[in-house]
Amino acid sequence: CHTGSMLDAGPLLRTWDLTKQYPGVTAVDHLDLEVPRGRVGLVGANGAGKTTLFRMMLGLSHPTEGSLEVCGIDVAEDPIGARSRLGYMPEHDCLPLDQTAADIVATFGELNGLPARAARQRASDVLDLVGLDEARFRPVGGFSTGMRQRTKLAQALVADPELVLLDEPTAGLD
Repeated sequence: CHTGSMLDAGPLLRTWDLTKQYPGVTAVDHLDLEVPRGRVGLVGANGAGKTTLFRMMLGLSHPTEGSLEVCGIDVAEDPIGARSRLGYMPEHDCLPLDQTAADIVATFGELNGLPARAARQRASDVLDLVGLDEARFRPVGGFSTGMRQRTKLAQALVADPELVLLDEPTAGLD
């Protein structure tokens, strides 16, 4: 998370007794965690609960027990406030294949509250950053898997989030 606000005194992520159960499976089991600010990676085997944790951080899934705070915001109390501080790059291919990378990334910028012109400029800047400057106006359907991954990364970064969640970011990179 960026520094400078009242919420910046605490850790990036904090969980208390966080548990998520599905029928027949416990995906997260009584997790107590405090993640400090800075560059942090979460590594674990397939099925270890990383994606489930991300979904709970985004307020897309609710814990069976326990609670969590993202950048000082209790996700159960203010899921939209917590989500507004996050950029999320999902694991699975989810991009509209008939749209250009520039349109997709700018749309995500607008959805995150940027004015249209600022979203277009920011999309251009972020697509340059991820190495898609030459391809920005091509439909994503013609992209390699690695180019699609970079487009998903750009959409996660476009609104300059305080915390970026990258789910399997290196899968299929070329």
